Amino acid sequence: MKTLAGRRTRLLAATTATAALVLVAAGCSSSDSGSGKTTVKGVHLAKAGQLTTCTHLPYPPFQSEINGKVQGFDVSLIDLVAKDLGVKQQILDTPFENFKTGAFLNSGECDLAAAGMTITAERKKNVDFSDPYFEATQAVLVDKSSGIDSLADVKAKGKKLGAQAQTTGEDYVKSKGYDPISFESSDAVLNGLRTGQVQAVVIDYPVVQGWLKDKANADKFKVVDNLKTGEQYGFTVKKGNKALLDAINKALKDAKADGTYKKIYEQWIGPYNPSAASPAAS
Repeated sequence: MKTLAGRRTRLLAATTATAALVLVAAGCSSSDSGSGKTTVKGVHLAKAGQLTTCTHLPYPPFQSEINGKVQGFDVSLIDLVAKDLGVKQQILDTPFENFKTGAFLNSGECDLAAAGMTITAERKKNVDFSDPYFEATQAVLVDKSSGIDSLADVKAKGKKLGAQAQTTGEDYVKSKGYDPISFESSDAVLNGLRTGQVQAVVIDYPVVQGWLKDKANADKFKVVDNLKTGEQYGFTVKKGNKALLDAINKALKDAKADGTYKKIYEQWIGPYNPSAASPAAS
């Protein structure tokens, strides 16, 4: 996701009507003397009484502002981690490229990043990933009047292709010889398609699923290809932060075992298929 240089981050506080409201009630923690931080159940937190999550908005259905609150699949899963720790989740909206470098984790501004981020070997050099919590595919979405029936048609018919900058979807089509127009966010990608800047886009299928629930969109646009790229999403922490990583993995494992994961999945994504949607922890 490409962002403008110098873009200010936005702290989405529960006290701001137009900003994100955090969902989990605060609990007790123990202070580390002189550090200004806290340790909760062995997990060292950036700020007392809260689990600070970096994300990049909007990215529905994983995280977006709905009725003044940041909500979504990722938000609900990290709420489970915060609940286990007895603290509240606080969300910080940041540029996506910082997730790849781990900048906000290394600086101590955030405890973890949750942004529908694909686990890759390159990214593992900078951050530690949780167990995979979602298996994603890339969709090729087109205007029904474009005459495009596949990804190959985009090039064959000289049409313009859009993708979200610095994402695996963009990387994938570039590896296939395409030169996509880059957009900053998933919303910008879809708006580019809607306004005719491009005639086709490559974007994560769950995003498309949610977008096509709107009848106006479904009447005008369609999916013509589903690209199985083997992508799995993971949450990230600063390299070496084993205590928090273990807490995240435990919350994911427990949620899958007691049915909470299925409930959250069906709330935000759609029908749940364990073999496809929830790969075994590795």
